[in-house]
Amino acid sequence: MFYRILKHLLLGPWLRLLFRPRVEGLEHVPDAGPAIVAGNHLSFSDHFLMPAILRRRITFLAKQEYFTGPGLKGAVVAAFFRAAGQIPVDRTGGAAARSAVREGLAVLERGELLGIYPEGTRSPDGRLYKGRTGVAVLAIASGAPVVPCAMVGTFEVQPPGRLLPRIRRVTVRFGEPLDFSRFAGHEGERAVLRSVTDEIMYAVLKLSGQEYVDRYAAEVKAESAAGGGVNSSRARGT
Repeated sequence: MFYRILKHLLLGPWLRLLFRPRVEGLEHVPDAGPAIVAGNHLSFSDHFLMPAILRRRITFLAKQEYFTGPGLKGAVVAAFFRAAGQIPVDRTGGAAARSAVREGLAVLERGELLGIYPEGTRSPDGRLYKGRTGVAVLAIASGAPVVPCAMVGTFEVQPPGRLLPRIRRVTVRFGEPLDFSRFAGHEGERAVLRSVTDEIMYAVLKLSGQEYVDRYAAEVKAESAAGGGVNSSRARGT
């Protein structure tokens, strides 16, 4: 119920009015049945803009930090994500990651849309980073098609560290669904998972036009936070 109120009354109409998103390829998102929407992640605003233009409800796998942030801001963000039915993901791996996969599969088993950012975190600099293989596990185990999605312009709207978004037009592009049913039963094979994930990320790359970095965004962020900065050649995977 709260999701519908947000989408159709409190938030969605204002987002569409202020950002006037150009929407391309919306016909590629199935009108019914399970599907995974896998997109790039440039901004906190992505969480709001994509759902605002989709005809169907979408449930995202969201990082656990959105549910545990400190202070008033953290409480507001956590309340929003919980009320919207989003799924917290513990990115430490192991049992926590398997729990997130189970919850994601449950969404797909109900015939719903599942949203995921394969990069695992927001891009620190607007480039597209290497995808985590959880999206491949979900796609193969569920048999659901994967719809690649590219958010274009949201990094400029709300780059890391900016609290309030700038008001400027953005574009949301959806690509043709990817079918990985040929890999059924192979979701435990690392080589298969890497191949499927890379295929998804390449589809996102073609839609977004970003520069690609063959490293995990979290690693680059950790290096920057440690005070050593990010070596440009290393960040490009060369």
